[in-house]
Amino acid sequence: MSARISPFDLSACARPNILALQPYRCARDDYKDDGTNILLDANENAYGPALELDEAQLHKGRSNGHNLDQNSAIDLLGLNRYPDPHQLDLKLLLCNLRNTHTHTCKSLRPENLFVGVGSDEAIDALLRCFCRPGQDKILTCPPTYGMYAVSAQVNDLAVIKVPLDIENRFALRPEAINQQLSSDPSIKVVYICSPGNPTANLVSKSDLQQVLEHPSWNGIVVLDEAYIDFAPDGTSLAEWVTEWPNLVVMQTLSKAFGLAGIRLGAAFTSPEIASLMNSLKAPYNISSPTSALAQVALQPKNVEVMRSNRAKILQQRARMLKELPQIPGVGQFLGGADSNFLLVEVLDKPREQGGKPSNKIASAVYEALAETRGVVVRFRGKELGCDGCLRITVGTESEVSKFLTEIREVLAGMYEGKVAVSREVNEREVNDIIA
Repeated sequence: MSARISPFDLSACARPNILALQPYRCARDDYKDDGTNILLDANENAYGPALELDEAQLHKGRSNGHNLDQNSAIDLLGLNRYPDPHQLDLKLLLCNLRNTHTHTCKSLRPENLFVGVGSDEAIDALLRCFCRPGQDKILTCPPTYGMYAVSAQVNDLAVIKVPLDIENRFALRPEAINQQLSSDPSIKVVYICSPGNPTANLVSKSDLQQVLEHPSWNGIVVLDEAYIDFAPDGTSLAEWVTEWPNLVVMQTLSKAFGLAGIRLGAAFTSPEIASLMNSLKAPYNISSPTSALAQVALQPKNVEVMRSNRAKILQQRARMLKELPQIPGVGQFLGGADSNFLLVEVLDKPREQGGKPSNKIASAVYEALAETRGVVVRFRGKELGCDGCLRITVGTESEVSKFLTEIREVLAGMYEGKVAVSREVNEREVNDIIA
């Protein structure tokens, strides 16, 4: 076939903001889950799904979102039918989980919910609901989850940044946020992460309330609670959306419930905002298997499995808080300890020798652990206030033991000159991982 002359020019046809978009990079882009590596980089739950299912249960039950109980699973023969577009049964279970009446006497109802493909669908849906491309803006508080900015660029929105207080354990700065909101009415959405990623600390309820009580700003406050189940009981503010008309609280089953593979996220909010989000979503955005597995996981028996696994994670988190600083070359923990990961400094030499946080050493440790020791963590040293930092997911007891042994040996080898640190590591790439 002869060469065809076409008037098509991708560079002139595609949207400029999409042509300039940095591709979404996640933890598995660098190191695959090949069954040999210990993966402490993506904040997954190493104890697996919060499910008690035997082999027989995998072949019975309904998958269209109706009449599921704790003994139900996936009906493979029902996959020829479209899934339930409204997911009311799933939403009711999510409401039951978060109706603790700790922060309000009101109760969440299915009308307060949007469910999507992970929290990322909710992040994007909110921007499409409230922000005009090329005109409006969002506000973020770095260091924070990178997907807020990615979604903003996709939607051609500018990002205003009000950094967390790095001198005060990455606390939120509500006065500074409110000052920005007062000066720029084009800011339509504020994203706040609690517990923070990568900071692992809770946002103060009073600080959040200060933003919600802004006297003149007309916009949406989004609280991302992806890691809330690793924080103390009663700290989720999901039910607080019944008290504030512009509050959205996002959650996921990817973390504490160990169901990252089913990609199920939820946004609790006012019925009015939920209606807008549900109106613009794809008609069948939650698959039948995802809905069925999520509903099984939210049954009381399996919620107890989640809590049992969480207790093991918290035990290993306490162990890491105690043992990791005893390793020469490990500095202080930054932020908090309210999640299933920790943010810790790596020093250019042991602390007693005057060691300082070092991106060069931290990135070299990250690479050496992954390339030669089979332990994958995450380098975060290029984020604001995180010089020389690694973010480490809390794994199982054996995984934590392996990690502690390997990082001790890698650091000792570097200080003794046995492990090379001179090779240039692409810090931008390893720091730009989203998860």
